[in-house]
Amino acid sequence: MSNLIRIKRLILVLLTIFAVTKVGLSLAESWGQPQIQSRLELYQTNLLLHASQWQGKGTERTTPQQSVPELNAAVDALIGTEPFPTAQKQYQQARQSAQTTHSNITARLQELSSEAVASSTEAGEIQPQGNAITASQDNFQQQRWQQSLSQVEQLINELDLRLGILQAQQGETEAAIKTWSSLSDQSALEITDLRPLPASVTEESLTQTAEVLIGLWSAPPQILADAEIKINDNLDSWFRYRALSQLYQLQQRQDQLSALQTKELEVAQQAVWKLALIGGIPGFGGLLGVGILIFLLAQLLLQGKRSLLATNADLTWETPWNWEIIWQVLILGFFCIGQLVLPLLFSLLGLNPINYTVRMKAFYVLFSYLLMAGGGFLILFLSIKPFLPLPEEWFRLKLGSNWIFWGVGGYLVALPLVIVVSLINQQLWQGQGGSNPILPLALEGRDNVALFVFFLTACAAAPIFEEIIFRGFLLPSLTRYLPVWSSIVASSLLFAIAHLSLSEVLPLATLGIVLGVVYTRSRNLLAPMLLHSLWNSGTLLSLFILGSGSN
Repeated sequence: MSNLIRIKRLILVLLTIFAVTKVGLSLAESWGQPQIQSRLELYQTNLLLHASQWQGKGTERTTPQQSVPELNAAVDALIGTEPFPTAQKQYQQARQSAQTTHSNITARLQELSSEAVASSTEAGEIQPQGNAITASQDNFQQQRWQQSLSQVEQLINELDLRLGILQAQQGETEAAIKTWSSLSDQSALEITDLRPLPASVTEESLTQTAEVLIGLWSAPPQILADAEIKINDNLDSWFRYRALSQLYQLQQRQDQLSALQTKELEVAQQAVWKLALIGGIPGFGGLLGVGILIFLLAQLLLQGKRSLLATNADLTWETPWNWEIIWQVLILGFFCIGQLVLPLLFSLLGLNPINYTVRMKAFYVLFSYLLMAGGGFLILFLSIKPFLPLPEEWFRLKLGSNWIFWGVGGYLVALPLVIVVSLINQQLWQGQGGSNPILPLALEGRDNVALFVFFLTACAAAPIFEEIIFRGFLLPSLTRYLPVWSSIVASSLLFAIAHLSLSEVLPLATLGIVLGVVYTRSRNLLAPMLLHSLWNSGTLLSLFILGSGSN
């Protein structure tokens, strides 16, 4: 029996080394990747630019809304007094961030290329099976980085198109033409020895669109034959309206110009409401959260152990298992399944989501998450099966208690705390550090089926699985060895690290602490599940609204 225990522990040690290494590499990879927050800021800027047309800011056109001073003041409060310089500054910052990301990815690709050459030289012509597997993994990793490089290069080109239009809108025509003229030079940034394939059709089309814009704002203007097609294909939101407006004015197509302005006014009205929604709900909820937080802290100071925050604050769980079971569930049931078993399974099945459509990626994410949750629950059950029946408060799901109060209240309190931490975090990372890969897919997707599947994954599957693992099992188990507060912090850090994005560690750890406090006080897993679901739902709603602003 002792030999079996030693073998089991040796396997756990090896798997732990693998899991820690894999997580560490994933976090290191996220170092040079852009945050979703940077893209969200640009989407919000696009909405602000749309909203600026509500009162004809920056145009000669007037609208009936100018006769309502109170409404004007409300719109000014949303969009600011100088929307175009502000937007230009944000796009310039985004471009600088993208250029930094490009440099980081380029350096990483060069490292991978050097490592591949060295490995090939050492291995010789005949490679052992282990070396072949490693080479295959390195090749897949290199493909991922190359795809990221291509995406960043395309992003830089798209940002240059938009920056030029912003400059032209403010009368800086020469600067705009210079920006567009330099767009085609971005292809020189490619690593030719790592990307032997020719430039994609999309990159070529963006360059052609730059030539269209140069012609429209040149003196005298030059209108290319496919100008309208290129504008519609490669520009969106406010930037498309500005380019089409310039085109129609030069072509003296008054009917199309009038229809365009009417449509733009409708979009501007919608943008104002969208800005009010995405700013109003978190703003109002954040104010309520600050009020609740002040009340709870004041009550704690005045009433001490009789306060809400002190409820069950020092009450630990009766944990029948030791540290080895905790270790086993965390490594086998979460990290190894997600980082070893599923990638190996999908590799054997030949599943590669890189070239999937958004809908296929959505189902792939849901399917892989359900497999991970099923495997995790199986490991959890087999690990604690010898200790059944468990004490009463383990994995408690009680509908009749005050779990809704704790879940909603915790969500409101989490809003201002996570927002403040996120603002500080943004200053630390300067747009780098990676993000949850689901978020860009949900932001850029226009497929309602895909959005629904993302909603199921983020707002149902994730809260159930993650709360059972991190709050239902890990946090109470740690109270056998640590005080309750230390157990909350430790489980929250592991919860944050498990999302594999450096830039998200501090905000998610903050959210995890609120989730832990809610669970330890309510002693009902439904409360943190509700909070987690509300948080993810709010995030997806904001992504949907911001993404629709560029439609």
